[in-house]
Amino acid sequence: MYIIIDRLVKPLLFLAALLMLTISASFADHHQTSPSFAEVQVTSNILMLQGKGGNLALLSGDQGLVLVDDDYQEMSAALTDVIVGKGGLDKLTYIINTHWHGDHTQGNLALGDHATIVAHDNVRTRLLSAQEVKLFNMKSEPYPEQALPSVTYKKSLSLHINDEHVELIHLANGHTDGDSVVFFRKANVVHMGDHFFNGTFPFVDVGTGGNVFTLTDNIAKVLGLIDEKTKLIPGHGPLADKQDLQDFHTMLVATSSTVKIMAEKGKSLEQIQAAGLGAQWNSWAKFFSEEVWISIIHSSL
Repeated sequence: MYIIIDRLVKPLLFLAALLMLTISASFADHHQTSPSFAEVQVTSNILMLQGKGGNLALLSGDQGLVLVDDDYQEMSAALTDVIVGKGGLDKLTYIINTHWHGDHTQGNLALGDHATIVAHDNVRTRLLSAQEVKLFNMKSEPYPEQALPSVTYKKSLSLHINDEHVELIHLANGHTDGDSVVFFRKANVVHMGDHFFNGTFPFVDVGTGGNVFTLTDNIAKVLGLIDEKTKLIPGHGPLADKQDLQDFHTMLVATSSTVKIMAEKGKSLEQIQAAGLGAQWNSWAKFFSEEVWISIIHSSL
């Protein structure tokens, strides 16, 4: 779910229409169009689940199940099937929402009665009120109480379950104003939420507190906290490692700097889009076009 500020909406309507037509084709290999999940074994007790929306993580063990994000509402039946196969809904102990967007939180509606939902303070605040995604003309109504995070935090929070230390760290004003990056410390696995779109231009939700330049700084912080053996679950895209995240950071630095320099020279958004970012970044236009990505950077200035 994404928001671009009002002044960018009109010139991007056509691009948005193209985006909606191309997302499924671009990510067909790991974002299923049918109501089912592809399972990627990350460690012996951590799965990455790929459905229609953002990537999920599922930690299994004798003490229960920990689910990171829960996809769109229409995927809840398929997600329930996965959970039943791992021990049942009565084993679901925690659901972690990495941020408020519906492709990461709508499963709360079906699963919230079975688990404690955990998120940053701002996620609960946003889910308590109506939200609007102007680019796609989408509105999100307030969530009912059972689908809201009941445990929230400001800077960091730890869960201890299944002999695992699960640590949530708030990286402020990156993708949104309520992002959590989830570290499975013993397993050396990190769920990045939508701070990381592996191999593609990401979306940064400027309308709800995100900023490309802050996101870039946040990724640099994560790079300092992981090693070459760390396995990274991105918000979107295939399972990754530190080099993939480094490549993402390199792209963020280079493309945002290009837009900033041109804007400081007095170039308009349309002129910057016409000039482009350079052929070396063409392969990153899998999820969003170059024009949309330039607009997102421009709105972050």
